[in-house]
Amino acid sequence: MPSDFAETAVTIGKFDGIHLGHQQLLAELIDVADDQGLAPIVLSFSTHPHTVLNPQSVPLPLIGQRQKEYLLDQAGVEAILSVEFDDEFASLSPEEFVTKYLVQGLKASFVLVGHGFRFGKGGAGTVETLRELGSKFGFRVREVSPVVFDGDVVSTTRIRALLDEGDVASAAKMLGRPHTTIGMIEHGLKIGRQIGFPTANMSREAEGYLPLDAVYAGWLYVGEERYATALSVGINETFQAVPRLVEAHVIDRNDLDLYDKIVTLEYVAFVRHAAKFDGLESLLRAINGDIFKIRDILGVAQPNA
Repeated sequence: MPSDFAETAVTIGKFDGIHLGHQQLLAELIDVADDQGLAPIVLSFSTHPHTVLNPQSVPLPLIGQRQKEYLLDQAGVEAILSVEFDDEFASLSPEEFVTKYLVQGLKASFVLVGHGFRFGKGGAGTVETLRELGSKFGFRVREVSPVVFDGDVVSTTRIRALLDEGDVASAAKMLGRPHTTIGMIEHGLKIGRQIGFPTANMSREAEGYLPLDAVYAGWLYVGEERYATALSVGINETFQAVPRLVEAHVIDRNDLDLYDKIVTLEYVAFVRHAAKFDGLESLLRAINGDIFKIRDILGVAQPNA
């Protein structure tokens, strides 16, 4: 940290979704920082703690690092300390973590954490431990209550489960925004173009968790433009098995050149499960049916309507 950097209000966590619960924590962080003249800081992780603590069960992130940084910036955070959760970090005692990161590193004056926060080797540190260390080192601690939506505590695990069910609409309610995938459009097999429905293939290096293999109504954003879009997640078994990806067909536009451009795909609603078709005729019939439904969902006029 620069020697002249202000004292800080700090919150700590994975922030792997920036959902409504995270947003509540961030809102209180910004309020405390504004009220007490502190710099609002997020201490997060570049690798999931399970990478060290439970390597057989490392969940895929809901959002990528660039998405996380953008959303934290939009929330008003002034700086992010992104720590690699490795063996060395995992071995720190609660007091060693507080001394190294909060006191010496970030000059914390106020620390806000989520409900049930644990830290230090083996999760030995609790919120009460943090308060005791705060009294010793001169910072205050606040535990922020979880956010409950429709009877469920908002969590990354719950949102991931909804996306795995294809329920992108409910996931959006817990996220406080539509779920998105962001990345570069790359060249594919161009089968869609051959049958009259060109698709933009998102790079497999894209950020943003892919929901259940299915067809979705959505929007494609490129630059300042937004286009009504049919989104297909999965592998194209009708023609040739390929690695799992998301393809986008922009409705009513066959003239767009999206190759090598960064686009955002926004999932609005589930349309149908992925399926293998027995031929071109049945595939085209399904695609036309999908687009009819998607127009209706997105409020796009039907042809000749």
